[in-house]
Amino acid sequence: MTSASHLPPDLPSGLDAAIIDLDGTLVDTLGDFVAVLGLTLDELGLPRVERAFVERTVGKGSEHLIRQTLAAVGGDPARYELAWAAYQRHYLSINGEFAAVFAGVAEGLQSLRDAGLRLACLTNKPLAFARPLLAAKGLDGYFEFVFGGDSFARKKPDPLPLLETCRALGTLPARTLMVGDSRNDAEAAHAAGCPVALVSYGYNHGEPIRAVPAAAYLDRIGQLLG
Repeated sequence: MTSASHLPPDLPSGLDAAIIDLDGTLVDTLGDFVAVLGLTLDELGLPRVERAFVERTVGKGSEHLIRQTLAAVGGDPARYELAWAAYQRHYLSINGEFAAVFAGVAEGLQSLRDAGLRLACLTNKPLAFARPLLAAKGLDGYFEFVFGGDSFARKKPDPLPLLETCRALGTLPARTLMVGDSRNDAEAAHAAGCPVALVSYGYNHGEPIRAVPAAAYLDRIGQLLG
């Protein structure tokens, strides 16, 4: 396989592939989450949550986000199923409307492809949301595989999704880079045996990203190739 060169010095050479997160790494979807949660809470007759709460809470899957949101507004946990149904309906109707691709993402993905890396997108977002979003933002063509939070039995930070994505790519974890924006991505990568690079602009549960151990920290994905 062809492998990338000119990687940051802390990253191993001879990489064959990269697994890249979606929310907070490729696309700024915070506006979508805020809008969808607002509509969902309105439907349930509950108060809305602030944008800062959403930014701290996203990243561990939609189910986690909804449960945490219900708890934050004093909603009955038993209303989870109603909230989940409303959330899915509203998300599908506005998916991508309040989202934007981060600067340098398309160019960065193209540079990785040009360097010979095979690419997969791995997100905790449900696959039915992830695929249309990537297509709407013109990013779907860069990836051989797209896997969502419901593609496997467990989600990041469990290593299983990364291991299964490596299996789909036919690459060894040690030669497959994880690119993400949060502790979730880093913990999954470390447990799976994948090197990890973290972007500086995403959603890391309100924590400084450089407090999370990683081989590299990026302001743009294209920095992976110098």
